[in-house]
Amino acid sequence: METVFKRDPLDNQILAALMQEARTPFAELAKRFSVSAGTIHVRVEKMKQAGIITGAQITIDPKALGYDVCCFIGINLKSAGDYPAALEKLNALEEVVEAYYTTGNFNVFVKVMCQSIDGLQHVLINRIQSIDEIQSTETLIILQNPIIRNVTP
Repeated sequence: METVFKRDPLDNQILAALMQEARTPFAELAKRFSVSAGTIHVRVEKMKQAGIITGAQITIDPKALGYDVCCFIGINLKSAGDYPAALEKLNALEEVVEAYYTTGNFNVFVKVMCQSIDGLQHVLINRIQSIDEIQSTETLIILQNPIIRNVTP
């Protein structure tokens, strides 16, 4: 039987602080929350073991790297059984940065980043639409991304 990790207000404060800046030293968090650095360490380790904290990452600005085109592509598969093969082929495309198995109008929804519209056209026509398991696609180009946030602990 799987046990559910019960977070308390201190755990939530630690999570919120680490989500803001993952490299914050435990000693700084301890001072901020009036506990020992050992307490912070133990709490973080318990949340890692529970699968709540799965890692730390650096975020980048894709535009600063020359990726000026972001889009979502809704994909209809030829059949539901084509999902594993299609996903494997989509995963091999470096331009596909996220993928979701969905309900509704599309079987799969992917987020694609390209350096230009010409690059997007190439990826769409020559790489994504050429996947045998894909029946059709619909592309939505992103104009801006005004809200980016994680869930609140």
